[in-house]
Amino acid sequence: MTTYILRHGQTNYSNRYLVNGDPGKGVHLNEEGRQSLSHAGSTFPLYSVVTWLTSEFPRALQTASLLRGVPSAELVVDARLNELDYGQFEGGPFLDYAVWLDAHGADECPPGASESQREGIRRMLTGVLSAGEHPGPRVVVGHGLMVSVLLWYRDRAEEEAMPLFLPEAPYVEPVAISDDELPILITGLLNELESGRGEKISGDSGPAIFRISEGPAVATVDSVSPSHSPTKKDLPHA
Repeated sequence: MTTYILRHGQTNYSNRYLVNGDPGKGVHLNEEGRQSLSHAGSTFPLYSVVTWLTSEFPRALQTASLLRGVPSAELVVDARLNELDYGQFEGGPFLDYAVWLDAHGADECPPGASESQREGIRRMLTGVLSAGEHPGPRVVVGHGLMVSVLLWYRDRAEEEAMPLFLPEAPYVEPVAISDDELPILITGLLNELESGRGEKISGDSGPAIFRISEGPAVATVDSVSPSHSPTKKDLPHA
């Protein structure tokens, strides 16, 4: 059997690079996000899916609801798949959070948050691992960071440490993982996090440069305030 793991469709928050880690905010898919789901059937077999798993966030639930080809398929809501808790950065530009993260690192909780970036990643990965306990094929609808971490781990160079910033995950493009591969991949990632291996993406002699369309860009973005153009490759220094 196979688990298909994907990021939710586009929202007005993600389009503007604003962070949303509070499921009570009610951030839903925008028109482009809804339209993109109509093409998803060509990328994985929707009608064969037996179990759908999503985070508690409206955009993930909406994505699963619009994609479900078989209404009778089981729907599981798992809080472990939720987006990061951004604390005081909630609802603000991703760049504000990125500057803080670059200065404090992945193991420190933002002010007002309940978890660090690394703790959030561990939580998400345990949710993905538990998906294998449900009948398959199955689809896991989560958030960008979760998908970006999986893509990085699959494609990384040998012994490459997990970076602080990762390329942004695409919307509604499934990562297919077989039942044999799933526990090996997730356990390897969890062990990597437990070992504390990681690095900070910064210039050799200066502050980090954050990027949106190319290069390092944290995948948690749901990003830039109207004063920053998402098309600019180099965003302000931390």
